[in-house]
Amino acid sequence: MEHPGTLILIMAAAVLAPLLAHGLGRWVRVPVIIFEIVLGILMGPDVLGWARSGEITDILANLGLSLLIFLAGYEIQFDAIRGDTLRRSVWAWVISLAAGLVVALALTGLDFPKSVIIGTALTSTALGTVVPILRDSGDLQGRFGTVTTAFGAVGEFGPIIAISVLLSGRDPGLSTVILAVFAAITAGAVFWALRPRPPWFTRVIQTTLHTSGQFAVRFVMLLLVSMLALSQAFGLDVLLGAFAAGLLTRLVLQGTAPEVGKDVLSKIEGLGFGFLVPLFFIVTGIEFDLSSLLSGGRPLVLLPVFLVLFLVLFLLVRGLPAYALAPRDLSPLSRRALTLHSATCLPLVVAITTIGLAEELLGRGEAAAMVGAAMVSVLVFPLLGLRLRGKEREAVPARTNVAGTEMW
Repeated sequence: MEHPGTLILIMAAAVLAPLLAHGLGRWVRVPVIIFEIVLGILMGPDVLGWARSGEITDILANLGLSLLIFLAGYEIQFDAIRGDTLRRSVWAWVISLAAGLVVALALTGLDFPKSVIIGTALTSTALGTVVPILRDSGDLQGRFGTVTTAFGAVGEFGPIIAISVLLSGRDPGLSTVILAVFAAITAGAVFWALRPRPPWFTRVIQTTLHTSGQFAVRFVMLLLVSMLALSQAFGLDVLLGAFAAGLLTRLVLQGTAPEVGKDVLSKIEGLGFGFLVPLFFIVTGIEFDLSSLLSGGRPLVLLPVFLVLFLVLFLLVRGLPAYALAPRDLSPLSRRALTLHSATCLPLVVAITTIGLAEELLGRGEAAAMVGAAMVSVLVFPLLGLRLRGKEREAVPARTNVAGTEMW
């Protein structure tokens, strides 16, 4: 590690962030990841200079991002989102991609490689960020949560596919063939996951759930690492493997031991949200290139322009198609909330701009401005969405069926 005290400071920030979110929650609800990123920026080299990222922290941060995408994939309930809801979410993202590429081509003067970076980033949805917010607010369960999860899943999965095809450095045709082979292997894994497991498999999960054996957790980690390795072997983005691993894990646990699935998930979430995921966001803050924005000259002048521009583009390119194609059974307020949640982005914007920097397709100031706008979207859009949902609950009494269960 380049800086010996960095990991200690990162974990101290990880402990401090939820305390700050809890304390401020009495006045305004701020997602904990905002505090994680801001604390990372403060302790990073451009402000206090206390922490610097190194090889170990970068590896752990990448694992955190992978686990975040894994958990997002796990949240997908195909039984709930299939059919018309899934078709609408897919078409909304396809329209977003077309609009994003057109807008990016106009902004970059027809620079196609750079336009792919910007246009793809504009179509992303931070499902891994939105889901915990919806879960905490009680909106995850029910029709609104199902629709938001569907649109968010496609908004997370779609850009990963686009990255794998358009930003792999290979011919798009060859990338599509490789992606199809990966999809076929994944489909085979899904078929395997849907098959009944032998009785001993279920017994081992149940008997080791609260012992040092932890068979289920180790098996889930094997699935995750295997899918990450498979995607890397095919030259695809590892986030694609992480997302697929989350889908497979849900199918395996539901078909094997549904009664302990929540316990297993809680252990994985403890590892993820308790250690690796906050580490990813804090390291993102540490590596945030604040100096490129505040060094004076053109980047500083364009900072507010870039922030406002990208925030508006997130809403127009990603949010507007989601609003237009939202299922008709959603109320106007819920459709607006869906628009805001769909336009919330950050993890994939970080990943995509990192690729752009590595390929020298983006300037550091442009990348920092995009990440900064994505950070603002995480801070502002979910809060506005929660407020809209709160207004709906206040204005419209909960409709109940004869048995008295809530239908909204």
